[in-house]
Amino acid sequence: MSELPAGPSSKPARPRRSARDWVVDSVAFAVAVLIGLVLYTDGEQDSVSHWLLAADFYVGMAFCLTLWFRRRWPVQLALVGAVVSAFSESSGIAALMMILTVAIYRPFRITLLVFAANAVCLLAYIEIRNKPDDPAAVLITAAALYVAVAGWGLYIRSRRQLLQTLRDRADRAETVARLEAEQGQLRAREEIAREMHDVLGHRLSLLSVHAGALAYRPDASTEEVAGAAEIIRASAHQALQDLREVIGVLRAPVGELPHPAFADLPALVEGSRAAGIPVELTLDAPGALPEHVGRTAYRIVQEGLTNAVKHAPGEPVRISVTGAPGNGLSVELVNPAPNRRRGDGQGLKGLSERAALVEGRVEHGRTPEGDFRLYAWLPWPA
Repeated sequence: MSELPAGPSSKPARPRRSARDWVVDSVAFAVAVLIGLVLYTDGEQDSVSHWLLAADFYVGMAFCLTLWFRRRWPVQLALVGAVVSAFSESSGIAALMMILTVAIYRPFRITLLVFAANAVCLLAYIEIRNKPDDPAAVLITAAALYVAVAGWGLYIRSRRQLLQTLRDRADRAETVARLEAEQGQLRAREEIAREMHDVLGHRLSLLSVHAGALAYRPDASTEEVAGAAEIIRASAHQALQDLREVIGVLRAPVGELPHPAFADLPALVEGSRAAGIPVELTLDAPGALPEHVGRTAYRIVQEGLTNAVKHAPGEPVRISVTGAPGNGLSVELVNPAPNRRRGDGQGLKGLSERAALVEGRVEHGRTPEGDFRLYAWLPWPA
């Protein structure tokens, strides 16, 4: 019996007989017919008419054939079996199998209904088959058989429901694991995208500044052209190295992505100064800064310098990084801004996301003097 029992309120689907079902149904039919013939032979000794014996045999054998359809109409055939068993002993085993099928495939209340119908027909059987000598023994024996068969069917039903529940839980756990894996991949892609934006954006912005200077200085001396070309070459080489590094970590776990540290902040500023950007740095953050907070501060300064190069090339940039344990870390970048800023704002949006991950905040906008101000506050536990 490969089909699972239908729920209390669900409509059972038409069963599809598997190879195992064919074997089970064949064995059930053969057993019902053989035992039915034995019972019929014993029943010939009852003091009943010949036409009743004939009806017992033919109706009983015909009812055994209905075992092939017991999964499709279990309740209907079980009620028919109860009526037939009232006069036919050869159908007794087939009727018990119908009770077993109802207990497996239908709710408990329907099993009780079929059980009650068989109990009523049992009383009619005692009267019709003229068994006045030991009616109590017949009642007890038949009731014990009914209870045993129904109990066995209920056990099979409960076991199948338990197995189905376990399979459903396993399927749900597999689905949850797959969704978590997809979310992890999405977070990994977002982190890699931020790394590529932060690392390459800064390098390429510096390279663009020097390339633009060469384009707008056709009267530059040979020494100036050579110096600018050398800076462009070094910046392009470093950008290529950064690109190789980012692409290389695509094959590594997300936790192994290379990240800069807060201690690298002065080197970042010196690199911008070497590229010709006047940067004024105020760094006052004594104490052991948490790694994730320091890394976020570095990325904020890096993005601020990148925006300054893109939108206000050659203009001075004032950077202030101050804080202490228990008070938090403040990062501020101020530089002159043109009346119209270009870009889609993805870098600033990424900074807000970075700050939110460490429970900080980012603000940006114009000062009363018309400069552009990028401010971030990051927590620094005591």
